[in-house]
Formats: sequence, C-alpha cells, structure tokens
Amino acid sequence: MRRQMIRLIGITFLVRNVEGFVSKSVCLRAGMRSRSSSNLRATLDEELSQWATDSGFGTIVSSKPMGSSGWASFRRVEVSDPNAPDFFVKSSSRSSAEMFEGEALGLQAMFECSKGEDGLRIPQVFKYGDLTNGGGSFLVMEYLSLAGRSDDGALGRAVARMHLAEPTEAAGNPRGVFGFPVDNTIGGTPQPNDWTTGGGTEDWVAFFRDKRIGHQLKLAGDSYCSKLWDDKIAPRLGALFEGIDVRPSLLHGDLWSGNIGSADGKPTIYDPATYWGHHEAEWGMSWCASFGRGFWDGYRSVIPEDEGFQDRKPLYDAYHQLNHYNLFGGGYIGSARGDLETLRRNLDAIGA
Repeated sequence: MRRQMIRLIGITFLVRNVEGFVSKSVCLRAGMRSRSSSNLRATLDEELSQWATDSGFGTIVSSKPMGSSGWASFRRVEVSDPNAPDFFVKSSSRSSAEMFEGEALGLQAMFECSKGEDGLRIPQVFKYGDLTNGGGSFLVMEYLSLAGRSDDGALGRAVARMHLAEPTEAAGNPRGVFGFPVDNTIGGTPQPNDWTTGGGTEDWVAFFRDKRIGHQLKLAGDSYCSKLWDDKIAPRLGALFEGIDVRPSLLHGDLWSGNIGSADGKPTIYDPATYWGHHEAEWGMSWCASFGRGFWDGYRSVIPEDEGFQDRKPLYDAYHQLNHYNLFGGGYIGSARGDLETLRRNLDAIGA
C-alpha cells in the first residue's frame, strides 16, 4: 500500500493507493466538482452568514473554495471581526450524523485534552449540524496552516499529555469509561464505540476483544484468524494485562505519519478515529508512523513503558492490520495472522 498526502492551503487530505487502485471513498482530485448542487451552496452561504452574525463574528468577507472530494466540499472563510480566526468549512449533501458528527466530537475531545502550553495544536470546532432545509450538513472549525512534522520530542510529550488528560464531561466522557459518544470510522471501516459499564482493566479487555479485534475478524471472514483468536487467544487475553491498571485515555485512534504535522510552531495531529482506550492502543499504527528515538524519549519522559508492553503490542498491531485487510485486501491478512500467532506464543510463554 502507498499512502500519499495532498496539501491544499494548509489542510491535508489522504490518498490511499493499493496496486494502482485508488479508493473512491478517499480519493481527492484537483478541480473535482462536488456533488453538492448550487442550491446547497447557496443555502450553506446563508447558514454561514447567519451563524457568523449570531456568534458575534460580524459578516463574512471572504469564502474561498479549497477543493472537494467525492463526499464533501471545502472552503476557507474569513469574517469581519479582526479578532476572529479564519474558519475551515466542510459541507456535504449527506447528513451530519453520517459525515461530521464523529469527526467533530473527536476534535472537540482532543482540543479539550490538549489545552496548555505544551499541548497539541488541535483546531477548535465552532459548529456542526444539518442545514435547516434538510439538504445537507456542514462542519465549521478553526483554520490551521499546516506544515510538516518538526520536533518529534515535543510531539511525544504532547501526545502523552493528551493520554494523561482526565476523562470529563467537557471531554465527552463524564463516567470515565471506555468507548466514545458515537460510533465513527477507522479509514472507511465502521468502528463501534459502545460505552463500557466500568473503567477498569477487565472492561478494557472485553471492549478490545469484542469491539475491536472481534469486530474486524467478522468483517474479514478469515477462518484461520477467527479460529486462532476464538480458541487460543480471546479466552486467555486478560493474562496479558495482569499487574497493570488500565484507565481510559483519549486516543487519536489512527496515528500514522500522514496524520501528523505542525501548526503555529506546535505539533498537531488530525483526521482522527477518536475513542477512549488504553494508551498503548495508540501504537497499533506505529509500523506506519516513523516514530524515532526523539519521539519515544519525549513520550516516555511523561509516560514510562509498562511491563509487558512488548507482549501486548501485537494485539494492537493486529487491529490495524485486520482493518487494512478489510479496506484494501492483499497481504495484510498475512501480517494480521503473524500478529495473532505472536500473541498466542506470548500467552504460551507466560503460562496463561
């Protein structure tokens, strides 16, 4: 698989290319026309104008198109209030629940958990919802001028601080449990996020067993992986977590190199698949993230490595390898099998 980044005036979109086939759900083409009709654009202009006035930002002085994808259109909006930021607006002919709710709630949680001088630079969400005429939906967030990845040590420390943020009502998790307020997607794959009843280690084991690996295995339909998981791994999974206290951390959920950059001199991460989970689960995409020593030194200076991390890591890798197989097919199923076989050996080695 090859992943490419297309940068359009500071916002990054992802293109995933597999053996010459570009997934229609994410492919972006310069100059491509949105499916949104002229009526939708006119209605959106009216909604944005009313929103700006009602929010005390004055009037809209500029609304510049920034391209489109197969599912949404993008624009940069400037308002008359000199103290207001520029805004990045996404719009779609589909409903907000389908298109923007999961992204908006994920960004809001990441913003709340990244406050402070040394936190991640996350764009603030100002509004999302359906157009009043029912003809589509939109998302308004702070515009960031994105640049490339810079200080990996600062990135590591900032991600660790997000992981250590307390689950709160403002961050969308008032009960301090695992899951997320809504289901979202990992790539184009549905990601179920039903809340657990508790926020301890056993709850996490059950969540990841059923809502992550179990879910992906059902989609994959690979009999070897499913049998290995059901017979040799899932019944013993809790043994990998003995002696550690797993508590909910806010996760980006899809942290690979294409979702990392900088803005205003600070590290930023974007295009999340956010949920509350074990902080180690964040590293399931590290095989595609180019995390070097500087990053890990920064992260581990805040969150030291727990005993048994290396034994558990294939579990978190397997989730993303299975997801890649479900998205793209090909050799990812072999990598997922390898991760599950390693898990079985690790469980055997500890006498589980």
